[in-house]
Parts: sequence; structure tokens; C-alpha cells
Amino acid sequence: MNGGPSGFNNAPVTRTFVIASALFTLSFGIQGAYTKLGLSYQDIFGKLRIWKLIASVFAFSSTPELLFGLYLLYYFRVFERQIGSNKCSVFILFSIVVSLLFQVLALGLLKEPTTNLLASGPYGVIFASFVPFFFDIPVSTRFRVFSIHFSDKSFVYLAGLQLLLSSWKRSLLPGICGMVAGSLYRLNLFGIRKAKFPEFLTSFFSRLSWPSTGSPRGPTTRNVTGSTPSYPSRHVERTYPAPMAPAEPPEDSIATLVSMGFDRDSARQALVHARNDINAATNILLEAQSH
Repeated sequence: MNGGPSGFNNAPVTRTFVIASALFTLSFGIQGAYTKLGLSYQDIFGKLRIWKLIASVFAFSSTPELLFGLYLLYYFRVFERQIGSNKCSVFILFSIVVSLLFQVLALGLLKEPTTNLLASGPYGVIFASFVPFFFDIPVSTRFRVFSIHFSDKSFVYLAGLQLLLSSWKRSLLPGICGMVAGSLYRLNLFGIRKAKFPEFLTSFFSRLSWPSTGSPRGPTTRNVTGSTPSYPSRHVERTYPAPMAPAEPPEDSIATLVSMGFDRDSARQALVHARNDINAATNILLEAQSH
């Protein structure tokens, strides 16, 4: 079990979020402002500091947290490939908003105005993603180390545990709030799993972040013998090429769908019907499962 093909192919929203998180964290680190990160009771119920709310969504407060956090965000790009960029955008926004609401509620109950109680970083998105990871991603291999049973999912859980306990109580609470947000999304609160953004918003992420590598476009047909286009004679019979058969799906696309739990033959057939569009193929397979 893996996250599918390497890189951010078919995951532009995740790619944008990872880049934003890295830039925010490095920016605060260069300024030596890590100690200023983290929400407190005073930040919310005293003098509202919008910049801290934004920073708490993106910027980690230490380099080790950044490394583990970016690894998990990168791995969880598999969900964007599974549900599509549009629904992944809704999932990220829902996780951020709901986890922040629970964190603010916890700060209001604790009422300690002088301490930064909550760790900074996208804990809400990361730990919300562990909910579908637990329920929807199958185990593909199992192994033993010193009589202890492990699976290929164990490494992801260990990275999540390290991040969850990285700042003890300060990171534990945001992580729990993220898991609650992920559970509410899975329970389809207010029909959130069917919600979508306008397509131009999700396509914006593809233009905003670095382009993914993909299949090069085929050469365009044009006249290269001279500047004047040649026209067929009126009496010459025209011939048209026969329609091309669908291209055989690439192995990396089939592997991505197999890593999501679909069998190989169904994945291949869905890609053929979707003309090798992995997002469309995923939708075909999910619709087939729901019937």
C-alpha cells in the first residue's frame, strides 16, 4: 500500500496546501518567530489576532513537526486522487473550520489567558485525514518484527503518533479536534460529502502551484512544405483515418486505483472508459460500488 505514483500527479489541491504550509513555516522560522505561534485564550477572547488564526492553519512551530506533517500531507494526497480535487477542497475547508471551532471551544473552557495552549500547524486537516485512512484504505501487506505484527499502514500511524505527541498537550488537543472533524465529515454532517465548489475554484489550484508531469501533447498537424496551404483537388477522393482504439491505460494509473482498494481488472476497465482520466475512472468505480 502506498500513495500511488510519486509526485503530485492528479493532486493539485494537496500540492498547493503542502507548499503553503512549508512557506509559512519557513517564513516564521527565518524571522525566529516560532515562539509567537500557537493560539491562546487571549488571542481569541481578548484581542482577536487574525494573523494567528491564519498561521495556526498552515505554519508548524518546529522543524521536526514540519517534517512529519509534510510527510503525512504528502501521503494523504491519495484521498484527492480518490474523491477528486473538488471534493478534496471541501474536505480540507470543512476540516479546518470544524477543528478550529472545537479548538476555540476548548480554549473558552480552559480559560488560561497567558499560555499558548494549542500547537500551530494544519493538525485539523492531517488528523481528519486519518479517519478515511483508517476506514477506506485497505492493508496490502503484513509482516512481523520480533514477533510483533505490523502492516504497511503502521508507518503512517507511527508518523501520526509522533506528530500528535510532539508538543504533548499543545499538539494533542488540535489532533483530537481534527479527528472529530474527520468523523463528522465521514458521517456526512449536513450532506457535506456531496458538496462541491464551482469548478473554476478547484482549477485555480492547478494554475497556482507547480505543474505536474504528464503525458506530452501529441504534435499538431500542419503544413511544413511551404507557407501556402495545399488544398485537395476537387476531383480527388478524400480518405479519412479510422477511429483510434482507446489507448492502453498506463501502469502507474492502474497502480493508483489498486492502492485505493479496487481490483486490477475493474481499474483497467474504468480507465479505458474514462480515456485514462484517473479522476473520472475513480468516480466510475465509486458509483459502481454504491449500486
